[in-house]
Amino acid sequence: MSEEEPPDSQRVAFGRRLRQLRRQNNWTLADVAERAGLAISTISKAERGIIALTYDRMALLADGLGVDMAALFAEQGQNFTPGSFAVARKGEFHRQETSNYVYEMLFPELWNKSMSPMMGTLKAHNVMDFEEFVRHPGQEFLVVMQGAVTVHVEGREPVTLQQGDSIYFDSALGHLYASDGDNDARILVVCSAS
Repeated sequence: MSEEEPPDSQRVAFGRRLRQLRRQNNWTLADVAERAGLAISTISKAERGIIALTYDRMALLADGLGVDMAALFAEQGQNFTPGSFAVARKGEFHRQETSNYVYEMLFPELWNKSMSPMMGTLKAHNVMDFEEFVRHPGQEFLVVMQGAVTVHVEGREPVTLQQGDSIYFDSALGHLYASDGDNDARILVVCSAS
């Protein structure tokens, strides 16, 4: 997917893929909602390209559909196997843009990875820009590539990271990232499934 593709068409493509995965199993929206632990309206809006899902909701959805998260972005993929390797060239990613983040999902054609690497841009500059903390199974690593980022972890004091700084934590803890300063920050995030 191109960096230049507008967010609307990205959401529509994601929604089309989501609907395709649901229909392959002959499931209703209610079936997927129950399996994923998400609201029917959330899944319906995602299928219609009205909203883009955050990482935690994509993880829940993939789990509910019984697919690797990468399958939400690519119809075909190949499983990562011991001894194999893959290269992602600059600009090779699938983009998912929410009101607070631009996710650049790396290696969407490589399924069953033990880590989900993504680069991104933090559009949020204040914790108040978020409705709630993000939480999902696994562990998370973040490094600031450009700008500064304040990481908010539920029950802890916020931590401000400068370019080159990094953090590693349990993703089950409620967490949020926000750009610190006037400019959107660029980050690299790697999430493990467990």
